[in-house]
Amino acid sequence: MSLEKPQDPVPDPEPDLVPEPEQDQPRQLAAARSLQDRIFRGGSLSVGILVMVIFGSIGFFLALQSIPTLSRYGWGFFTESDWQPERDAVGMSAVLLGTFLVGLIAMITAFPLALACALYISEYAAPGLRKSLVAMIDLMAAVPSIIYGLWGFFLLGPQLIPIAHWLHQNLGFIPFFRVETDPNEPVWAQSQYTGSAFAAGLVVAMMVIPIACAVMQDVFSQAPAGEREAALALGATRWGMIRTVVLPFGRGGIVGGTMLGLGRALGETVAVLLIIGIAFDLKVRVLEVGTITVSSLIANRFGEATAAQLAALLTAGFVLFVITVIVNTIAAIIVSRGRSGASTEI
Repeated sequence: MSLEKPQDPVPDPEPDLVPEPEQDQPRQLAAARSLQDRIFRGGSLSVGILVMVIFGSIGFFLALQSIPTLSRYGWGFFTESDWQPERDAVGMSAVLLGTFLVGLIAMITAFPLALACALYISEYAAPGLRKSLVAMIDLMAAVPSIIYGLWGFFLLGPQLIPIAHWLHQNLGFIPFFRVETDPNEPVWAQSQYTGSAFAAGLVVAMMVIPIACAVMQDVFSQAPAGEREAALALGATRWGMIRTVVLPFGRGGIVGGTMLGLGRALGETVAVLLIIGIAFDLKVRVLEVGTITVSSLIANRFGEATAAQLAALLTAGFVLFVITVIVNTIAAIIVSRGRSGASTEI
């Protein structure tokens, strides 16, 4: 039996001689758009540019037309209350005050109703009913303002007279609810409670509710399902979940929808013109007959205006244009930043 000499183990190759594995290199993706995508992208860009050009041209035209009036009256145009171009007395202080009073009443009335309606649709309504309610809200937003004006003039206006009289009787010590008449007379003057900023504001509120509700409801429906379920899993009631998750998440939608509605309220024309009794008075008595807004002033005086009066009306339109642009721009910024899921508290 022969003994074989064991062979020496084969030495490992040098570490430097081991080939390194190939590493994956990132591949450059070419963003090749289809013909349909390019057509849609170009068409959308063209429409957006066209809208901005039209919008800017309107503002430029109004600003150009307002130069003679602002040069003639200066800051007095914003401090004078009378509007009598034939007597060279033109001012917007009473007009601006009436505009903001009508808008204030509209938003005080519309905000809680729009918020409650949006919460009910997004959180409490059954799925089948939710679709019908959303369609009804959209339909209300599409109703022409003349319909709301006729409804307010023939139906709502007479029903508001005793309500305004009751408010005057019980809250007349507040200047906001005061009327220059004795509310305790056996035969009280009903005509003093008609055509007021109070009536106009309530009608405008009915027009604002669908817009504000639609924005709020859309934002509430996007609240993260995970955070909703987490709140319920920790023992929160439905209202507790809404208060800690939905409302903080939809804060931007609430503010944005309210301000969009305010922009609609400030610019409403036909409905307000049908209801109010025109008066250029600096007063905050909203229950009393007589007020004026910028849009109703333009609609009422435009047909019989001379060249100088037309320039003054265009200046008033430019002021309203600037106000609504500012309000709607702030609203759009708030809505675009409305994603606040990270700030919800459970």
